[in-house]
Amino acid sequence: MIVKFSLNGSTVFIDSNPGERLVHILRRRYGLLGSREGCLSGRCGSCTVLLNGTPVPSCVIPIFQVHDAEVTTIEGFREDEGYPDIERGFLEAGVTTCGYCDAGKILTAHAILSAFQRPSKEEIKEMYGGTVCRCTNIDDLVAGVKNAALIRRKRHHG
Repeated sequence: MIVKFSLNGSTVFIDSNPGERLVHILRRRYGLLGSREGCLSGRCGSCTVLLNGTPVPSCVIPIFQVHDAEVTTIEGFREDEGYPDIERGFLEAGVTTCGYCDAGKILTAHAILSAFQRPSKEEIKEMYGGTVCRCTNIDDLVAGVKNAALIRRKRHHG
């Protein structure tokens, strides 16, 4: 099956078994290693990508479901103007990035900041419900997202 989709802003075509998982396509065929294979059941968040702007676990997405969709990986998001806000917010809060769960932490933070200008602790915790992180506690993540929200508001509104 030929599948056409946007990958980090570029249109790509791939010939694949329609049931092949997106995480495997990204890693094996495109060398995009930021989406990690963790639980392979969509519960840990280490394989998170943005699918049409929404964070999803790429380990449970069959490639046929991304036909004509927009997929952004952590590598692609690092080029986004909003990435430095999150990076700085996390740094100021002491959020560690071990590399394994970065996609889940960072892309979920982006989704939170896209949905809420001033996210509450409860909203942040709820959005991180699908991310298992062993290198950062949830309170640091909450502080990091709140910092990033403030940085983003200052950047947009002076």
